[in-house]
Amino acid sequence: MTAEHWTLGGDLSVARIGYGAMKLTGWPRGDRPDRETALAVLRRAVELGVNHIDTSNYYSRDGVAANELIREALHPYPDDLVIVTKVGALVEGADIALPPAEQNGLTPGNLRRGIEANLRSLGLDRLDVVNLRMGDLDRSQTPLRAPLETLLALREEGLIRHLGISNVTASEFAEAREIAPIACVQNLYNLSRRDDDPLVDACAQAGIAYVPFFPVGGFQPLTAQHLDAIAVRHNATVPQVALAWLLARSPNILLIPGTGSLTHLEQNIAAGTLKLSPQDKTQLN
Repeated sequence: MTAEHWTLGGDLSVARIGYGAMKLTGWPRGDRPDRETALAVLRRAVELGVNHIDTSNYYSRDGVAANELIREALHPYPDDLVIVTKVGALVEGADIALPPAEQNGLTPGNLRRGIEANLRSLGLDRLDVVNLRMGDLDRSQTPLRAPLETLLALREEGLIRHLGISNVTASEFAEAREIAPIACVQNLYNLSRRDDDPLVDACAQAGIAYVPFFPVGGFQPLTAQHLDAIAVRHNATVPQVALAWLLARSPNILLIPGTGSLTHLEQNIAAGTLKLSPQDKTQLN
């Protein structure tokens, strides 16, 4: 069972180890589990105490869509389940192959379209948290204010409970907080990629969750010194040590490791009980 919790947005208590649904679809590339395994992974995650699932309507490839898998596996949803989705320059899964000039999901009409698609595919009347994902286009051509204001208006309509931001700079984080209440930031961060150290601390100081994507490296293996030796010392896997380091890094960090394997799912969640020693942390830092 996952033990530690964080109150997301001030009113949603979530276990600090959640689950990211992207790998269930093989989007944007890579292998994926068969349908029955994907459904079993989602159900087992909830059985093990996961109540924070990260997804998006554009996590879809070759007819396999994360939101539809989540709905089939878990609907009607447990009362404490928090589903976090995202909208941005992409609208549909195939949009990732379009030239940047044709990825126009940040317009008011397409943001609404993205929200409605998430609601429909998940079978919900309101989305718990929606992250506005920036950074997929030329930043000079895609300022944050207008799309975030659009999502704020959709929130006022009752379609969204809380807002987050993803793939943002420190200056965009500061700007976003002037526009709307921000529940979470989702950026690239792990043992090998620590450029966001100041932003992690700024979020913690503000009581805002920081949710690292690719927490165990994503498409690039982790290269932190001493990682293998520490894993051997704890009779753990390298991903478990990487997740345990993130949990120890700051109490506002929420994890969403994704996997299509029941074995890896259970290992990821077991990382919540792995306690790194001061020596371990010194070596990893």
